[in-house]
Amino acid sequence: NMKQLISGSLDSCVMVWNFKPQLRAYRFAGHKAAVYSVAFSPTNNLIASGSKDRTIRLWQPTVEGKSTVLKAHTGTVRCVAFSNDGRMLLSASDDKTVKVWALPTQRFAFTLSGHQNWVRSCAVSPDCRLAVSGGDDKTVKVWDLASKKCIRSYDDHTGCVNTVAFHPDGTCVASAGTDNTIKL
Repeated sequence: NMKQLISGSLDSCVMVWNFKPQLRAYRFAGHKAAVYSVAFSPTNNLIASGSKDRTIRLWQPTVEGKSTVLKAHTGTVRCVAFSNDGRMLLSASDDKTVKVWALPTQRFAFTLSGHQNWVRSCAVSPDCRLAVSGGDDKTVKVWDLASKKCIRSYDDHTGCVNTVAFHPDGTCVASAGTDNTIKL
């Protein structure tokens, strides 16, 4: 957010680092296993973290130690991603699903199912109508969030898909994988 940097680590903590040296860093403890993904909400009023403990936590970046726990996954949470409007949070997991959470109610909304292996990454389109996910089944899937259906599946990678992202104008998706390629 240009004022703070967040990190998650194997010690199960989330750190908020302030760029101004006179401000101290915050250490958030609560997860019971490694933290694999962190994200700021678009308004910077929430931090989401995903963990090997199969939970997502929502933190306020200025209040040390308080979090809301979101539970629905049965496997490690590999990725968390906010929608641009701040109304949704997506989480990708080793349970082969992407979960969609309604914000600000912080409630589970629905599941996107279709991957055949761990899902490592997810993202929401700039207009908040589509989601994209990628994982160990070597596929990239595009989802219509209104219908909750997979509308496109790409199997161009020859290795696991580690990360996916939408172009800022929403017209293109990029994916990177263990096959040492980036696909558009």
